[in-house]
Amino acid sequence: MSSWSAITLTKGLDRAEALVEALEALEPGAVGYFEIEDGSLTFEVGAHWEEEPDGIALSLLAAAHGVRDFLISEVPDEDWVAKVQRGLPPVEAGRFFVHGAHDASKVPEGAEALLIEAAMAFGTGHHGTTKGCLLALESLAGETFRNVADIGCGTAVLAMAAARLWPEAEVIASDIDEVAVDVARANLAANGMAGRVALAEAAGFDAPALAEAAPYDLIIANILAAPLIALAPAMAAHAAPGARVILSGLLTEQQEDVAAHYRAVGINLVRAEAIGDWATLILRNDAGV
Repeated sequence: MSSWSAITLTKGLDRAEALVEALEALEPGAVGYFEIEDGSLTFEVGAHWEEEPDGIALSLLAAAHGVRDFLISEVPDEDWVAKVQRGLPPVEAGRFFVHGAHDASKVPEGAEALLIEAAMAFGTGHHGTTKGCLLALESLAGETFRNVADIGCGTAVLAMAAARLWPEAEVIASDIDEVAVDVARANLAANGMAGRVALAEAAGFDAPALAEAAPYDLIIANILAAPLIALAPAMAAHAAPGARVILSGLLTEQQEDVAAHYRAVGINLVRAEAIGDWATLILRNDAGV
């Protein structure tokens, strides 16, 4: 049985979010947006219905939001998730080899393999921010960490990578999205790490389990620039003196602003690395040192 999709393009994150919100009134089964190229600020906005949508309503919606008319297409009945999974190549980041089940036979000898399928959570390793965090973790492999938090964990790929690098460490991963926490739990099981990483559903550090486990000597947060800035005081409150902090999800042009907010709470930039337009920051909590 076929279903239907409608897509258009818009410029700017605020406009994409407003259009998604407006689309909800047409009761799609799913709706969302993504940036078609990192840093372009051009977003594809799309929605999906089980039955043919109202083309006139979509045209009026496009006109009201100043975007080109929606392209409406009939979608053949197909397992699109499986198709996407098969199309994702493995990612190598230092010692880590992030792959789907279809590439399990390609794991290089000696690599730390992490099985991550494309799913409804961020972090397959293909985005520059996730890969940047994996490389940042790799760069810290010679240090010792006992207490690690992954804030905004998505698939939990970074929490699992930290648990592999520091097998004696206590690791906790949290996400604001219940679906992401479920995906993280499934990925831990798929990688033979069930119970190795504690999970919490939380906005930032706002969960009893995160407060009880603090302070942390390593914190990872791969989210977006604005929430990273908002998290700076809480990050300082939960970081041990001398703790390392890895931040990503921000554009290179945003790194100075983010670093300044962290410097204001005593967490200072050690170095920044870029993959394309995306930056990964490695910082140190100098407060109390």
